[in-house]
Amino acid sequence: MQFQNKSAGASLGSPRRRTGLRVALATALLACGVAHAADPWPTKQPVRIVVPFTPGGTSDTLGRLVAQKLTESMKQTFVVENRPGAGGVIGSDFVSKAAPDGYTLVVSGVASHAIAPSLSKKFPYDPIKDFTHIALFGGPPNVLAVNNNVPAKTLKEFIAYAKSQPGKLNYGSPGNGTMGHLFAEQLNMTVGIDLSHVPYKGAGPAVGDLMAGHIPVISTTLTTAAGQIKAGKARAIAISSRSRVPDFPDVPTFAELGYPAATSVTWFSLSGPPGLPQEIVTKLNTEVRRILQLPDVREKLRPEGIEPGNLDPKAFTEFVGAEIKRWAPVVKASGATID
Repeated sequence: MQFQNKSAGASLGSPRRRTGLRVALATALLACGVAHAADPWPTKQPVRIVVPFTPGGTSDTLGRLVAQKLTESMKQTFVVENRPGAGGVIGSDFVSKAAPDGYTLVVSGVASHAIAPSLSKKFPYDPIKDFTHIALFGGPPNVLAVNNNVPAKTLKEFIAYAKSQPGKLNYGSPGNGTMGHLFAEQLNMTVGIDLSHVPYKGAGPAVGDLMAGHIPVISTTLTTAAGQIKAGKARAIAISSRSRVPDFPDVPTFAELGYPAATSVTWFSLSGPPGLPQEIVTKLNTEVRRILQLPDVREKLRPEGIEPGNLDPKAFTEFVGAEIKRWAPVVKASGATID
C-alpha cells in the first residue's frame, strides 16, 4: 500500500519548494558576498610595495623601513619589489595600471612624479590622475659641495667665485634631469650664476671625481656626500633643508643665507593606482604618519637630514601638484629631456 502526501508544498520537485530553495541559496550567497566585501584590508595576500629604483638608495631604504613597520603593526606581510629603470618611471608606470585593491603600491617621489613628467612629451602616465597619493615620507636635502682646492668657504664667496668665471665652473650631478641637476639649475637662476653641468651615471662617480679634482663642485643629496664632508675631503657650502641638519650643525641653509627659494628636498612617498578605496588610503596614511614619528625611525632618518612628512592624503596630493608646477620651468630652462 502506498501512502501519498497530499500537501502541495511537501514535494521536493514542487514549484513552491524549488522557489524556496532558490531564495535560500541566493540569500546564502549574498551573505557570503557581504562577509567577503566586509573583510578588513589587508587579509588575502602580501601587499607589494614597488620601489622603482635599484636597492641601496634612499627610496629603497625608506620603502623597506616603512614596509617592515607596516608588517609589524598590521599583522600582514608588506614586501618590497625593486623595478628600476628610466628614473623611476618603469616601476611607477607598472603600479599606475595595477588593480586598485590596495595590494600593489609604489614608492613615489620627486623624480618620478614631479620632474620626469616634464622631461618628455610622450610620458606614459599622468602623475596626478593615474595615481592615488597616500602619504609623504620626506627625503634628504640637497647640498652644494666643493673640493678643497676651491677657495670659497661661504656661499657669498662661492657666488663671487662663480661670477668671476661665468660658464667655466663645472659642477657634477647624478645625471640629466635628476634632482641634483635641477637644483643646481634653479640655483643658477636664483643667485644669478652660470655653473656648467657635467652629468654622471649616478652620484657615486660624481663624488669620486670631486675627490679626484676632476670637477670642483657637486650638487647632490646630503646623503651621498655626507661621508666625504664629515671626513674633511669635501666642503659643504650650504644645504637646501628648511633648518640646519643636527649631524651637520656648521653647514648653513640657503634659506638662512637669504635664498628661501632654494629650499627643497629629494622627497619620497607612498602612492597607489587610481581609484584606491578611501578607507585603505586613510588607514595607510594614518599608519605611515605614526610610523615616521616613532623614536627608532626618527633616529634612522636623522643622519640623512630627513624630516618626516606629516600630510593627510588631500594635502599630500596638493603638494605633488605644486611640485610639478615648481619644477616644470626649471626643467625647461635646463634643456633636460628623455625623448
